[in-house]
Amino acid sequence: MRTIHPTRPPALRIILALIAALTINMVIALVAGSLDEGPATVGLDPTEYLPATVVGFLVGSLGLSLLARFAPRAPRVVVPVVLVLSWIPDLLLLNDGATAVNVTGLMIMHLVVGGAVVGAFARTIPDVAR
Repeated sequence: MRTIHPTRPPALRIILALIAALTINMVIALVAGSLDEGPATVGLDPTEYLPATVVGFLVGSLGLSLLARFAPRAPRVVVPVVLVLSWIPDLLLLNDGATAVNVTGLMIMHLVVGGAVVGAFARTIPDVAR
């Protein structure tokens, strides 16, 4: 007998995953900002990364739930591809004068948001966490 999992995790798990992503991204921004010797940091100000974390988490959650519903095997491939694609704008910041520390911090922040989304859905979409 096959167990059917809902595609939507409980609200508490979503809220806890979002709070974890916001907290970890705050620490990453503080560390990257303190290590960065560049004239100006890009994306490491709380007014930039906090809303971006929330939007990224919500868009990722919506996308993952839609994928799980309509293409249940797709998240195993799509999630890593989307994560790598999200790093392209970060890498392009190197052309605009951002430092490697700044860009690395932003890339790790994207990884944190992706991990939080996958973590929130891990029990309801078992194939995502593998």
